[in-house]
Amino acid sequence: MRTTLRISRAAMVFTAIGALALTGCSDSGSGKDKSNKSPGNDKGSPSSVALPKLDGEKLSVAAVWTGAEQANFVKVLKEFENRTGATVTFVPAQDPIVNFLGTKIAGGQPPDVAMIPQVGAIRQAAEKKWAKPVGAEAKAQLTKNYGKVWQDLGTVDGTQYGVYFKAANKSLIWYNAKAFENAGAAEPKTWKEFLATAEAVSASGVTPVSVGGADGWTLTDWFENIYLSQAGPEKYDQLAQHEIKWTDPSVKDALTTLAQLFGKPSLIAGGADGALQTEFPASVTQTFTGGDQPKAAMVYEGDFVAVTIAQTKAKIGTDAKVFPFPAVGAESPVVTGGDAAVALKDGKGAQALLTWLGSTDAAKIMAEQGGFLSPNKALDAAAYPNEVQRTMAKALIAAGDAVRFDMSDQAPQSFGGTPGKGEWKTLQDFLKNPKDIAGTQAKLESDAAKAYKS
Repeated sequence: MRTTLRISRAAMVFTAIGALALTGCSDSGSGKDKSNKSPGNDKGSPSSVALPKLDGEKLSVAAVWTGAEQANFVKVLKEFENRTGATVTFVPAQDPIVNFLGTKIAGGQPPDVAMIPQVGAIRQAAEKKWAKPVGAEAKAQLTKNYGKVWQDLGTVDGTQYGVYFKAANKSLIWYNAKAFENAGAAEPKTWKEFLATAEAVSASGVTPVSVGGADGWTLTDWFENIYLSQAGPEKYDQLAQHEIKWTDPSVKDALTTLAQLFGKPSLIAGGADGALQTEFPASVTQTFTGGDQPKAAMVYEGDFVAVTIAQTKAKIGTDAKVFPFPAVGAESPVVTGGDAAVALKDGKGAQALLTWLGSTDAAKIMAEQGGFLSPNKALDAAAYPNEVQRTMAKALIAAGDAVRFDMSDQAPQSFGGTPGKGEWKTLQDFLKNPKDIAGTQAKLESDAAKAYKS
């Protein structure tokens, strides 16, 4: 299990992009029209998915979502009700969701379906015999609409348990458009161009990069994106499972690349010492406040940065813009998180819900509301309400099977998810002394070996 702080971080990933919900849509699922027409489609296009009639059946779906995200998901469930005749209740869950589900199951009242936000939690649910295998109809939606990587993320020991409905793109650089304009800078596509852009911004009088080093998880994300792009997906998987050691040359290469930024204090707001005292929210706000002289021009993190930007006067899409994490190797990386639907009860209703959530129709309803990214490759990007979200979604889908789930979220908590310990602490030390690459590798390996062994 991960720490409460770590889970809160995951919650940010999966809920925060709600701040981008700039365009609303009518609740097409609120009526009682039970025709097989796609919601929100005036032309009455036929449904992309066949669902059984479930008149009178009562189902429940548990998720940690709240606010607008919960309300938008309820619209998806309402349309399922319209098409099947079932009644579906949303059950608010608490983090850690495995503990929440354990309590429900012990009390004999598990939800029919749970939206699970961690790969490890899906495995736990399967190993505890809580999760039910995905049926043939839902598998057909997965085969039609999802890349292999998203199917694999929901698979435990060869059995499909999860249907990923929601994704997060954690490979984004957000930037202050005015600072870029004043520096004559363009969006970089490669790491070399990124460093050149940083130097150009620095020459204009603005420190280029904001790093929230007080929160060690931000540093793991920097490393993971560089490692995935430079070493490739196979090595990433091996390191995530500790099948190769942190003393591997590929780790040295990634740390050497990261040191090209961390080793230049003039490129980081406040230098290393300042970054280590800057928590994640402040790393964002200092990038989008201060008028023509912000404390930094760029900040790296996922789509959830939007929530913190919304607390400033900056407008996303005009004052605050975004580009994909630059390619270090042949391709830009896409590190992701996501929520998978997992059935906890046997029966036609739970399986029908999985089938529905794997469909393009369900993804379209949620996408139109804003604040959502879908791993469904069959979903037309035009369904998203603004260009910022379309950019994020396209990058996620374009990554195909090269997309990878957050590495530190896959690691044992003692290594990848504990403040002041393991990977978080060692990378904070590295930020302070990026010349000590060998020492950083040795410490990472020592801590990982203990954690994976236990």
